[in-house]
Amino acid sequence: MKRLFDILFSLFGLSVLCPFMAVIAVFIKINSSGPIFFKQLRVGKGNTDFLLFKFRTMHTFSETKGQLTVGMKDPRITNIGYFLRRYKLDEIPQLWNVLKGDMSFVGPRPEVRKYVNMYNEAQLTVLSVKPGITDYASIIFIKENELLGNASDPEKEYIENIMPEKLRINIKYINENNLFSDIGLIFRTVFSIIK
Repeated sequence: MKRLFDILFSLFGLSVLCPFMAVIAVFIKINSSGPIFFKQLRVGKGNTDFLLFKFRTMHTFSETKGQLTVGMKDPRITNIGYFLRRYKLDEIPQLWNVLKGDMSFVGPRPEVRKYVNMYNEAQLTVLSVKPGITDYASIIFIKENELLGNASDPEKEYIENIMPEKLRINIKYINENNLFSDIGLIFRTVFSIIK
C-alpha cells in the first residue's frame, strides 16, 4: 500500500510541479554557474548506496569544504539557494527518487556513508526501511542549520548530539509507522515549512 501511494503521488507531484521546477532551474542557472541538480551518494534500505537528487543550492565543489551546512549564512550557499532551502524547495527532485523506489515520501532521512559508518548496531535499524523525503526528526530539527551554525564545533555537535537524537526518533517511527500516520506527517511537514 505504501509503495502504491509513493508511485501515484510522486507521479502526480512531478506532473503538476514540472513547470515550477523549470522556473527554479532557470533561476539556478542565472544565479550561479554549474549544474541545476546536486547529486550525492546516500545510504538507503539494506545499507546500499543510491544517488539522491536535489536542486543545487551551493556553489560548485562546495562539498569538498565539508558535508554539513552550518547556518543559513554559510557562504557556500548561492542567493537563490537561501530561498530554496528556506522553503525546502531544493528537495522537490527527490520525487524522482521516490518514483524509482530508492526513497519513500516518509522515512528516516538518508545519510551520507561517512556518518552511517559511525552507527552502532541498534542505530543501523534505520536502514531496514526506505529513507524518506521527510520524517519526524526533520520537523523537530527544522532549524538544524542554525544549531550547527551556533556550535563552536559543528561536526562534533552533529555527531555527538543531533545525529543520535535523530536516530532515536527514527527508530521510534519504524516501530510505530503506518500509512495514516505517514499522511499526517506529510501535512505536518508542509505546515512546519510555511509557518
